[in-house]
Amino acid sequence: MARAIVYTEFGSPDVLHLIETPDPIALSGEAVVRIEAAGVNPIDAKLRGAKRPSPPITEPRGVGFDGAGVIESLGAGVDAFAVGDRVAIRDTVGTYSSLLAVPVEKLVALPDAVTSAEGAGIGIPAGTAYQVLRSLGLAQGDVLLVHGGSGSVGQAAVQFAVAWGATVIATASPARHDQLRELGATPVSYGDGLLERVREAAPDGVTVALDCAGTDEAIETSLELVADRDRIATIVRGPDAASFGIRAFSGGSPTPLTEQELAWRAEALQATVDLLAAGDFTIEVGPELPLAEAAQAHELVESGAASGKIVLIP
Repeated sequence: MARAIVYTEFGSPDVLHLIETPDPIALSGEAVVRIEAAGVNPIDAKLRGAKRPSPPITEPRGVGFDGAGVIESLGAGVDAFAVGDRVAIRDTVGTYSSLLAVPVEKLVALPDAVTSAEGAGIGIPAGTAYQVLRSLGLAQGDVLLVHGGSGSVGQAAVQFAVAWGATVIATASPARHDQLRELGATPVSYGDGLLERVREAAPDGVTVALDCAGTDEAIETSLELVADRDRIATIVRGPDAASFGIRAFSGGSPTPLTEQELAWRAEALQATVDLLAAGDFTIEVGPELPLAEAAQAHELVESGAASGKIVLIP
């Protein structure tokens, strides 16, 4: 029997339960993956806690969208993968499990140089960062300001921007500055005086801003520094972004992603794996907890107490 984390009601992390379930069977176009690591993302906790809209619960609901593991079996018509291949998973509900049937278009081969924990940390953070920067038209020569640069999305945004030839300023607490420097960004501390510190770090100005923090300070600083509001985005303040005249992606945004934006999110998985394999990208892996401790993982992600990507190990 497979094991999976599910919930049957919305609520606190305590509504998460470990259950046994029949082993999945790979249908046409699918692969059954033995999950070795599942990425824990803030959206997982927001959906569980009804802080993001989702359909009524009519049966036990799986948790998680990102993961990595080894292919156990293949459905009809699958020839791009073989049993035993290591893969990373994106955008597939239920990755908090030991076995999962996954459409093959949601899989990317994982090279030996990339660990399963790293592979599980790609999907939502890298997909979000990649898509948002593409939507903002970030290119060589731009100066990007990332608010909340030490988080998973922020770190991915910093690294994509550096790889594409942009200059990056990133806000974080002083304890995280050395890490941001290693990723190629100029770190600045948030808090009183942020606007002046960013101006000092970017004397030629800022052309693009990405808010991963969601604070008024982040929004106000971005509005002051970036002339074109169409090149300011938030992934946190979706409901009120329009009142500032800026763009919102995820974070409760009422505007769905376009087909092109969805394609960019899909493209990000392979792009990130390639950069990881080449040694040109880093995923900071944080606490690794047993699958049965999913509730604790959600407590950590909601409190922001953990540094690095929280991962569940079935």
